[in-house]
Amino acid sequence: MWTASDFLRQYLAVLIVGVVGAGLVGLLLAGSHLLRPARRQPEKHITYESGVDPVGSMWTQSQVRYYVFALLFVMFDVEAVFIFPWATRLEAYGLFGLIEMGIFVFILLLGLIYAWRKGVLKWV
Repeated sequence: MWTASDFLRQYLAVLIVGVVGAGLVGLLLAGSHLLRPARRQPEKHITYESGVDPVGSMWTQSQVRYYVFALLFVMFDVEAVFIFPWATRLEAYGLFGLIEMGIFVFILLLGLIYAWRKGVLKWV
């Protein structure tokens, strides 16, 4: 039979492992900070692009469509995260689950059609 002390003892074990792990990470970071060479050189602070010396200003303006494209990718990636558990338990949810997922996919499809008509999906 489970008692409260057995339950808390399991959490105590998780807490101890977490503290030991965090302490080990801190110890290794502090050790690497103490052991590394610290020679300041101006070349270390310049922008580096694929082995080519930087030319011009470091600041450039990006187009918003790349961020919107990335957000759409994340949105449909999250959709897949919601669909996989539903697909594994489809028999348990029955017709109600099928209708709910159909509504969910329809709403996402409306968002995709809207993005397509606005021209967001054109990669230029």
